[in-house]
Amino acid sequence: MQINRLFEIVYLLLDKKSTTAKELAERFEVSVRTVLRDIEILSAAGIPIYTVQGKGGGISILDNYVLNKTTISEEEQNQILFALQSLTSTEHIDVSNILSKLRTLFDKTDTNWIEVDFSRWGNAKRDKERFEILKLSIIKKQAIEFTYSSTYGETTSRMVYPLKLIFKSKAWYLQGYCLLKQDYRTFKINRISAVKVMPETFADKELSPPAIETPDASSEALIHIIMKFSSYMAHRVYDEFDTKNVIKNEDGTFLVSVDLPEDYWLYGFLLSFGRAVQVLDPQSVKDNLLGEIEKIKDFY
Repeated sequence: MQINRLFEIVYLLLDKKSTTAKELAERFEVSVRTVLRDIEILSAAGIPIYTVQGKGGGISILDNYVLNKTTISEEEQNQILFALQSLTSTEHIDVSNILSKLRTLFDKTDTNWIEVDFSRWGNAKRDKERFEILKLSIIKKQAIEFTYSSTYGETTSRMVYPLKLIFKSKAWYLQGYCLLKQDYRTFKINRISAVKVMPETFADKELSPPAIETPDASSEALIHIIMKFSSYMAHRVYDEFDTKNVIKNEDGTFLVSVDLPEDYWLYGFLLSFGRAVQVLDPQSVKDNLLGEIEKIKDFY
């Protein structure tokens, strides 16, 4: 369309400062005469474009010219670029063309001040491939089949209508309608394996998944736990818990008081700290943790 070509010409001139009618004609696959008409239209619209004849000449735009952006504040410009830069860094969504145009529009040159990579260490390629499959199945409204490992260590085969990808609490999740459970379910993507896209399609307008909320006492059984962590575990203490739940003792150890779900996950989580954690209360958690330790000893 002509309007798109006109804007593209302005962006190119803002970025390159100078080009030729022949280069523009080749880029947009139109004639040189069409390009020259476009330049006339832009000039008539008040865009300060001019041509220089002869060797070394070409089509240029007035130095220091920037498109009118007064409706977007400096902070809003940075927020837009921040969001797009984040998406570009994930390599799951290609927004490089849009980002390039907005950098030029906002007259920004230094936007490489953020890098985001949601894949795990040492597993980037596999994570990105799986993310891409899930993304495309949502866009194309195709059912998927996969193997899922639950918090309780159960492995099941699921067929799901994928509806939404969610990033929450340091992890990616897939929300969809599970045909096995005949209800909406949220799956942690790291626990999904052997994903297959099925030929069956679905109508997403007929599906209304519930909002994702942080579990509370009404939706999941929580238990109040008091723990003491060794000083060398500071990095994980601040990674895993809100600072309002952490007290640093004079000897460098940490006292953590927090509500956590009382399920199979809890004891695996506590055991991941090894000897660096001591459960102080309640007694039931201490007893159950000792029971898990005995099972591990018997296993070996």
